[in-house]
Amino acid sequence: MTLPLTLKSYLRWILIVISFGIISLILWNTYSFFQYFKAEERNKIETWSIAQTNFVSSLNDLDSELNAVVSHIVSDTVSITNPVMVIGSNQRIISIRQIDTTAIKNPKAYLAKLKLRFEQENNPIVMGSENDSIGTIYYGNSPLLVKLKYYPLALILIIILFGAVVFFFYKSSKIATQNKLWSGMAKETAHQIGTPLSSLIGWTELLRTEHVNPDYIAEIEKDIDKLLIITERFSKIGSLPTLEKSDVIIETIESYDYLKARFSKLIDFRIHIPNPPLYANLNKQLYSWTIENLVKNAIDAMKGKGVLTLDIVEVKDTILISISDTGKGLERSKFKKIFEPGYTSKKRGWGLGLSLAKRIIEDYHKGKIKVLSSEIDKGTTIQITLQKHN
Repeated sequence: MTLPLTLKSYLRWILIVISFGIISLILWNTYSFFQYFKAEERNKIETWSIAQTNFVSSLNDLDSELNAVVSHIVSDTVSITNPVMVIGSNQRIISIRQIDTTAIKNPKAYLAKLKLRFEQENNPIVMGSENDSIGTIYYGNSPLLVKLKYYPLALILIIILFGAVVFFFYKSSKIATQNKLWSGMAKETAHQIGTPLSSLIGWTELLRTEHVNPDYIAEIEKDIDKLLIITERFSKIGSLPTLEKSDVIIETIESYDYLKARFSKLIDFRIHIPNPPLYANLNKQLYSWTIENLVKNAIDAMKGKGVLTLDIVEVKDTILISISDTGKGLERSKFKKIFEPGYTSKKRGWGLGLSLAKRIIEDYHKGKIKVLSSEIDKGTTIQITLQKHN
């Protein structure tokens, strides 16, 4: 039984709220335990401080025996796991406990920094009264308390990692579903085009027998050939295309010239190409589709009037193909967004042209496609980068 979409959404949010509640409860309990153990440790240190103060006060000769007394108390008192530093009224360190300085090059500087850290972790405890102090105890958190302190951070990190795994799994599943849908639509489109296309081929032969102007028939045949190419393109969506060594200049010019002959004379088509051939591994049909999509988008951006320039440049081991227009331009925030499926600035269209171009260039040809530059009301340049085949 399949649950309705709204019920699935409600269940998803209920699980999210419950999970958040459980996590909050764990974090709160951890904080409570931390505060409880911190208070217990302070009680232990205060008890130890009182015992030490009383013992020292019972001595007749405090100055000569203070160091021995403190050492005796520190070593024989109840077990303390906190690092402890006892500093006398003259600001000299009398004793330390649970602090190892044997491997420290400069113990004095190390203990000074440790004292500052202890002050931040816990308030110092004065031994004796404020008017008759015999020293001050500085202590840090025990190893157990330190671990407990960082436990919530570790828990949050685990939750973030788990959430990231779930997110990427959901995103990958969604992309796979979209790809499957696109592949099915593309193959169905290719199948649907095939029937009228066969009929058009037959009608072309009939027109030839009727002695129609051969130039007209030649143009019709060009469009039929183009429909055949389009059908082949759609049939390749969803499957890994075959790449072969091809001259990028020739393949680009063929697509460019085909569109040039079929668009308004108000568009000034310009082209700058190098003399020698430039080879790359291409699937000719899909690469031609990309060029056509970029040219058509550029023409739409100019609203059918302006200058459209194609540049092909060789830079070390790469071939750069740039298509520039004098259209309305783009904001920088949309440089990447225009390649997302469904994005379009036109009233009509599905916004698949540039996303397909990105997939063809980057997934199939292992190249790059990006908005090289754009300025509002001045135009946009989109650049394709392909690896050169020597």
